[in-house]
Amino acid sequence: MPGSGGPTGRATGGRLTESGELTGAGEGVGQIDGGPPRPPVVILCGGRGTRLQEHTREIPKPLVEIGGEPIVGHVIRVYAAQGFTRFLLATGYRGAMIADYARASSWPEGVTVECIDTGTQTPTGGRIKLLQPRLTGEETFCATYADGLADIDLDALLAFHAGHASLASMTVVRPELQFGVAELDGEDLVSGFREKPRSEHWVNGGFFCFRPGVLEHIGEDSVLEREPLRTLAAAGELRAYRHTGFWECMDTYKDAVALNDLWTSGRAAWRVWG
Repeated sequence: MPGSGGPTGRATGGRLTESGELTGAGEGVGQIDGGPPRPPVVILCGGRGTRLQEHTREIPKPLVEIGGEPIVGHVIRVYAAQGFTRFLLATGYRGAMIADYARASSWPEGVTVECIDTGTQTPTGGRIKLLQPRLTGEETFCATYADGLADIDLDALLAFHAGHASLASMTVVRPELQFGVAELDGEDLVSGFREKPRSEHWVNGGFFCFRPGVLEHIGEDSVLEREPLRTLAAAGELRAYRHTGFWECMDTYKDAVALNDLWTSGRAAWRVWG
């Protein structure tokens, strides 16, 4: 039922689990080959992607393909390659299609992917709030967007989060500007140009780490990027992890083309898996 947080599909190690039990994972949930345990990862998959209408009239944004694989699959593999095994996909618009994709995909051994219908109109914070029952008992959980890719060192992010006592860590990035810029001197003479430099400002890049207390700041009608993060920041409970490597989000058709070009040219920096 939309908005109820009920499951719509779960796949584990490429196998569909009908009962809602984490079969095939056992004590390996959250760790690979005896490595350190990893927290679960919430991926926000519910938006309509209105700026990608060339693709999203028929499919949800997380299923727009990069190199023949839906972008949400790339996001999962960025985490899975670094030892994360439990994924909760908060779906909405055309969520059944995402659940079908998760069921049909062959994930790395030990990886579980569960799709939860969080409603078509639920905002980003509300989607996380609706997953609270599935996060009970976790000391930390991660969250990110289904349309953002990076060559981020997730061990370093977890270490950063563990090294402070605040409730939340947010990865911040300096994105490449859409336009080239003119450089001016004090007399308004144009001294040169720079082609699409990086922004001087840090912006929200996703790839969050949260302690459970964050959920007390989020309601089912919350837009994560507004009141919850602002409240956390005002309370001194939000820290910024600075990522200076590759980062890109797929907001427009042009972004999708650019990411596909990087993939086909062998320059997909986010491909940290074999």
